[in-house]
Amino acid sequence: MAENKHRTGFAALVGRPNVGKSTLMNGMIGEKISIMSDRPQTTRNKIMGIFSADHAQIMFLDTPGVHKPLHKLGEYMNQAAIGALNQVDVILFVVDACEKKGAGERFIIEHLKRVKTPVLLVINKIDKLEDKSKLLEIMSSYRDDLNFDAVVPVSALEKEGFAELQEEIVRRLPEGPSLFPEDELTDQPMRVIAAEMIREKVLRNTHDEVPHAIAVEVDEFKERSNGNIFIRATIFVERESQKGIVIGAKGSLLKKIGQEARQDIENLTGCGVFLDLWVKVQADWRNKSKMLKELGYKEP
Repeated sequence: MAENKHRTGFAALVGRPNVGKSTLMNGMIGEKISIMSDRPQTTRNKIMGIFSADHAQIMFLDTPGVHKPLHKLGEYMNQAAIGALNQVDVILFVVDACEKKGAGERFIIEHLKRVKTPVLLVINKIDKLEDKSKLLEIMSSYRDDLNFDAVVPVSALEKEGFAELQEEIVRRLPEGPSLFPEDELTDQPMRVIAAEMIREKVLRNTHDEVPHAIAVEVDEFKERSNGNIFIRATIFVERESQKGIVIGAKGSLLKKIGQEARQDIENLTGCGVFLDLWVKVQADWRNKSKMLKELGYKEP
């Protein structure tokens, strides 16, 4: 940076499902805040991750992947992603270097044409691109659709290209002081992060239709006098058969989910965690507005 003035602002990550937005945000801030899995639509809500340095503070907004909605939850997710375009200082349009540009990208580009916010094209997963010469072809293809303010190839997994991306973001932020303490990594309450970490473990340990039918609500979150944390949470599914899958034989899978989630929560909080998990059936919850609001999926 040629200037030494401190800059602060918001940067939204938008793109199709599974292009690596959450991995990119976690890598940029240096801590796991947004959950990750290879399941489409893993991110369902806007999650903020905060990057702080001497010269700047960036509030990253990880948004749900834009997709064709099949239920009210899907409609909410699209609204949350598209709605973020007009709420930030910089937009990071994240695409997969190994996937051809399709209807999903074109849909997002049409929305990007309507905003005055600077848009950076972030071409992710370049580590998986066997023929690096194709990178120029990918850049050219997207530049034909929109005059991007910058194009930055990165590998979120390998943390390649992060310095250049950070510089491109910061130079487009307004001057101003930090909005959050430098040791703060997110504005999300810990109970929300805990619910997401539990959901991530369910996603990673189940298959077929089960991951999409899962929701998690933290019913109780208490800090005990010994410094440890007690968390009681409910995993919602849509059918009895899904409940049996999540619990597993003699409770084996639910125990595994609990162990893995507890480890992640302990790593983030630095405290011992007692995790009490329950599984309940809530038929067709993804199409019930009241249930969606109770789970935190409010209208953008």
